[in-house]
Amino acid sequence: MSDASSTSTVRPAVRTPDAFSSSHPLPNSLSSLSSSRHSSSSSHVSKTYKQASTLFLTRRLPEALSTILPVIQSSTGTDDPADPAPVARASRSTRVKVWTLYLTILNAIVELDPDEGKEAFGGQDWRALCSKVKDGEVWDEVVRYGYHGVEGDLDPDVVVNLATLLLAHSRTQHLNQKRLENYLAASLAPNLDLTNRFSESPNPSGRFHSRHRSPAKRTGGTDTPQDLNSRVKILELYTLHVLPRNEEWDYAREFISMSSILDDERREAFLQALQSLQDDQEKAERREAEARREEEERQRREIEEARRLRAKNEERERKRLEEQRALRDGSEVDYGVEKTPSIAGSSKGSKTNRPNPGTAPGPPAPKGGLARPRGKTTTSVPTFGTRATMVMSRLAGLMEQLRASFRTNPLLLMRLLAFVLGLLLVLGQKNIRERAQRVIKTGWDKIKATAGMGVKVSYM
Repeated sequence: MSDASSTSTVRPAVRTPDAFSSSHPLPNSLSSLSSSRHSSSSSHVSKTYKQASTLFLTRRLPEALSTILPVIQSSTGTDDPADPAPVARASRSTRVKVWTLYLTILNAIVELDPDEGKEAFGGQDWRALCSKVKDGEVWDEVVRYGYHGVEGDLDPDVVVNLATLLLAHSRTQHLNQKRLENYLAASLAPNLDLTNRFSESPNPSGRFHSRHRSPAKRTGGTDTPQDLNSRVKILELYTLHVLPRNEEWDYAREFISMSSILDDERREAFLQALQSLQDDQEKAERREAEARREEEERQRREIEEARRLRAKNEERERKRLEEQRALRDGSEVDYGVEKTPSIAGSSKGSKTNRPNPGTAPGPPAPKGGLARPRGKTTTSVPTFGTRATMVMSRLAGLMEQLRASFRTNPLLLMRLLAFVLGLLLVLGQKNIRERAQRVIKTGWDKIKATAGMGVKVSYM
């Protein structure tokens, strides 16, 4: 009877809710299990970070990337927020280090030469990594795997690294501007009430669930001076780098003036820096416009000079053709005068030139019985001075044409110099020089013989 009564008194004591809440045997065991798992996961992430950083410092980029990928992607390969990547369960400092190293590795991969990148990662994989950075897909990857898909939960230091990466390699800064605006809109204003932070569960599991309980619980990233500095750095990137790239000068100035994060001193410094950047860009644009105008003016002068030179050459060529035509016409007239009429022709001409009785006497016949042909004008043979002047003018025209050709085609001058050097080298050989002398002597003898025959014919 006593055993039964004791049993009846013990059972209610064990199953009473008050007794269960006072002893906490099961929650404590679950908490210790969760804490051990969290510490094991954090240790694994830290160990992986050290290995990847060592590989990166030795410029082994493929090994560093393959080492760090398992801790920044979910094990199942899905985008389910309930199955985040191991880095999402790590401490804040470790999480920031891991993401910073990952973004640094991507930056180094994008900066590789095309041949080097294709050799290290393969052509398709290297292009995919570069496209991930340039198209801004890396921002989605960080938010999805590391922060449960909540844009406002991003650590400020990670946001700074992401914005800097897109600023350096993104095809356009409009995507970077949109991402920063979404983050700034998702994160709330500073909250100086620390009551909720001290009332949170101290174990890692409780910290993890309280952090991701709602994005609205964020404090804006300004709880500590480090968070405030990171937030100021984000504003600096947004207002002094991203917005000016998109020609949003007025909006950047207005955003700086209305920001609640900046104090008066920093606000004034930001406005002065923004104005300095705008002035520098305007000066650079003016210099570019001036250089463009000078280049256009230089091209216009060159075109006018080429036209003037072409007109001058055409005029010189026209004069040369006219001189040749006049010389040819004069030579034809001279040949007609030098022809000696036959005796029969002269006697016949003398008969025809006699005046008939009853007609008016005509003009006296020229002395010697030779009649000047009608309808033909006689011109004098060009003198030696005239011919020398023509030769000199032609030589001057030839030199002018050569100068114009050398100016428009410098390669022609190089060929001429090469030909002269080659000729000098050939003539430097004794046997060739003697043979050339014999050929020149033989040719000169033929020219003298031909000239002598011409003189004899002219004399006859």
